[in-house]
Amino acid sequence: MGSPGPIRFVVSEDELVSSVIDTALRTYAHQGRLPILGSDPGDFLLYCANAESDALSPWETIGSQGARNFLLWKKQKAEEADEGSPPSAIGRKGSGWKAWINKSLNLKIPSH
Repeated sequence: MGSPGPIRFVVSEDELVSSVIDTALRTYAHQGRLPILGSDPGDFLLYCANAESDALSPWETIGSQGARNFLLWKKQKAEEADEGSPPSAIGRKGSGWKAWINKSLNLKIPSH
């Protein structure tokens, strides 16, 4: 099983998405959570938790979306990926990657 509860931390609206992913991975590892995710931010995508949208660009600022909660998704390696299957096709309603990640990662973005 995994570690319970979301990861919560505060970042500036001006932080790049890639920096937020890096902070999330370091926080996750520092807390000794399972499963072990790895430490390369390039292996992950960040999505707005309440939107059915594409992954955020690593080079945009986290505050550009106007959202406060995000989901971290580990990219599938080419040999593991289903051909053409988007991440939203995984699992049944109320379970799967979004539900698990929503429980595991909850970022708070302050607005000024």
